[in-house]
Amino acid sequence: MKIVVIGGTGLIGTKLVAKLKILGHEVVPASPNTGVNTITGEGLTEALQGADIVVDVANSPSFEDAAVMSFFETAGNNIAVAEKVAGVNHHVALSVVGTESLQDSGYFRAKLVQENLIKASGIPYTIVRATQFFEFLTSIAHAATTGEEVRLASALFQPMAAEDVASLLSTISLEKPINGIIDIAGPEKLSLYDAVAAALNAKHDTRKVTKDDASLYFGLEINDQSLTPQGKVQLGKLTLKDWLTKQ
Repeated sequence: MKIVVIGGTGLIGTKLVAKLKILGHEVVPASPNTGVNTITGEGLTEALQGADIVVDVANSPSFEDAAVMSFFETAGNNIAVAEKVAGVNHHVALSVVGTESLQDSGYFRAKLVQENLIKASGIPYTIVRATQFFEFLTSIAHAATTGEEVRLASALFQPMAAEDVASLLSTISLEKPINGIIDIAGPEKLSLYDAVAAALNAKHDTRKVTKDDASLYFGLEINDQSLTPQGKVQLGKLTLKDWLTKQ
């Protein structure tokens, strides 16, 4: 089958393209780097021609409220139009666990708009909501840093390796569309504080990590339910300890 991976040169996309190629599929990595721009529409119709499946793992280059909303609205509409022309049979989109409950964030508001555009497009779809990636733990620390101190809540979350995200996406994309949402997550629930502290320690980062349940997560108040799947979930294999050992 021909599979187009939007955002196919990024963290998840690169891994997903490789896995699908190993399975023998014709895979097109679609991104501005390969001449496909979902915002301007450049190269999009040509890339999707003859495609059976489209997997969208692209992210906004800016997380500023207006910019991220514009990105997901514009890209979502352009992709849907091109998919209808191409006769795509399955649209798979990577979204985020907690999207509906974290609507005080402009990013999550934009992700919900993206999801709703997919639902309304008429293209058979599967939305895959993932938890945070191990690869982003350092970014979480940077956002919570003042001086040499990192202040983080002890709220639970269930992070996962990008490798596991790509593996689960490769399987889901080849299955029949469910016209619904699948949650994916890491194999264990961890305290945000503990996970980030472990990641920084593994990198010999000397910043002091302080547990502070009043601290915000990218400007948001969170609890044990905010960043964890609340229903049926497909789990990755790599624990944080194993992932850190491999780095």
